[in-house]
Amino acid sequence: MAENSVAVKTAGRTCGDFPEGKRVWLIGCKGMLGTELARLFERRGVPFTGTDREIDITNPAALASFTEQEAAAGRPIGWIVNCAAYTAVDRAEDDVEFCRRLNVDGAANIALAARNAGARLIHFSTDYVFDGRGIRDAASGGEPRPYREDDTTGPIGVYGLTKRDGENAVVENSPRSYIIRTAWLYGLYGNNFVATMLRLMNERDEIKVVNDQRGSPTWAFDLAALALEIIRADLQNRPPAYGIYHYTNEGNITWYDFARQIYDTGRGLGLVTKECAVKHCTSAEYPARVTRPAYSVLDKTKIKAALGVAIPSWDMSLRQYLKALGKERERT
Repeated sequence: MAENSVAVKTAGRTCGDFPEGKRVWLIGCKGMLGTELARLFERRGVPFTGTDREIDITNPAALASFTEQEAAAGRPIGWIVNCAAYTAVDRAEDDVEFCRRLNVDGAANIALAARNAGARLIHFSTDYVFDGRGIRDAASGGEPRPYREDDTTGPIGVYGLTKRDGENAVVENSPRSYIIRTAWLYGLYGNNFVATMLRLMNERDEIKVVNDQRGSPTWAFDLAALALEIIRADLQNRPPAYGIYHYTNEGNITWYDFARQIYDTGRGLGLVTKECAVKHCTSAEYPARVTRPAYSVLDKTKIKAALGVAIPSWDMSLRQYLKALGKERERT
């Protein structure tokens, strides 16, 4: 898709009974998650319009104009899925104004556009809205327990703060919204931890990965499938309650554990073609501008109860991703 174009897809109505003429507006359609969603919508016959930087989300007039143009063209917006965000965690500390414009003002403007268009909104957020220290209570036996949706937030960097404020802006401006917090996202269409590990493992004889940060990897395909399931549930008159939900793949590990599995599975599938020693280290050995969460495991009880979904384990999804990556490389 060209840099300044609008992708209008007119797919068949195979995703439930999509209201006549209604469609999904996919914002941020060229990013890792947005691209995954666009491909999934195309395969499942979901009518959607995909936009990226050609529609300025920091300009409420531009968003309002687009929804009006779509309606005038016989393509009224029934759903908005927002994948646009500023995600450079360290750079955000020096780029505060622009990060806030995208993650807070942009989120608020999209939510307002959804409300004015009578559309439902899916907005993605992050584990960084928490401080990453974990919550310990009597029931957890002194160990940190997974964060629940109603736990108090406490972001410790600009990125997390703007994502938390963006959540609040969405709730304030569009009550018919779903906010999906996720963590450790990776996928086929963009830079991510798995792709970086594969590259380094094929270049080096040894790598070190931190072993004191714990979380749950999330395959972008699984997260995209969840967004589609929310839309399908609404079309089938069984919509979950609006609000905040957590979604990652099942299980929790450290980055070192993740890297070890990437190496083992990648080696077996031929994506890692040489021996590479994967060793562990502490976060203190690789200091970053922003302290990464030591514990960012998210509780998914609420989303499983709301939709009845079975969430794949992180290692199973990693294997499926690596198989898909191998096929993608064979085609190119």
